[in-house]
Amino acid sequence: MPFTAVQSEKLSAAVVRQVEELILRGVLRPGERLPSERELAERLGVSRPSLRDAISALQNSGLLTAKPGAGVFVADVLGSAFAPALTQLFARHDEAVFDYLSFRRDMEGLAAERAARLGSDTDLKVVQAVFLKMETADPKRTPEDEAQLDAQFHMAIIEASHNVVMLHMMRSMYELLREGVFYNRRVMFNQQTTQQVLLDQHRAINDALQTRDGGAAKNAIHAHMDYVEASLRDHHKAQRNEKVAQQRLDHATK
Repeated sequence: MPFTAVQSEKLSAAVVRQVEELILRGVLRPGERLPSERELAERLGVSRPSLRDAISALQNSGLLTAKPGAGVFVADVLGSAFAPALTQLFARHDEAVFDYLSFRRDMEGLAAERAARLGSDTDLKVVQAVFLKMETADPKRTPEDEAQLDAQFHMAIIEASHNVVMLHMMRSMYELLREGVFYNRRVMFNQQTTQQVLLDQHRAINDALQTRDGGAAKNAIHAHMDYVEASLRDHHKAQRNEKVAQQRLDHATK
């Protein structure tokens, strides 16, 4: 018969499994600090020795890291998604920018469609809350603040799609974007007219999600990413034109 004796699970193993699930599902994020040992043991209802065993196991597996005098943190596992040489190659070639945008267009369109269908009411409330921050934020906010809210909005949709592989893959992609590997996000947020257009596009995405219209949400994502791509192509063209104009000026003033 295909049965084996049921064995009781060590408390430390149950803690390991819970932390792993929280990291897998994106609840605990890279770089996030865990509560103190005493607080975490109380929350989990385990002894501190059992907690220490679990933390040690998670550190050995590379999911947690300890910083002396600072505490225990979720490891920055996203950095392993791309080798440094490939990351540097992305940064040196414009072709990667537009391939990146095309990839995001496809993945985020799929994620929006899934979020409308599979996201819980709470998931959609998170998307709504981030959009309201975008809508009501201080008009004098910096381009960096704008870009950060934009990233939060898109990640909220990815999270609402409930696909853990997509979640971690896209977090890795956004991390490269945050570091300026693909393009400087401030380019998209340094014009008042552009800010209003982008806000309207995000409103269309949010409205479709809140009514659970997956097709409309996917189309709104596609329209938004097409606009971003066109804007960046215009920006690149303007930079090339300015370089030529500067060369003409230098030549004319010699």
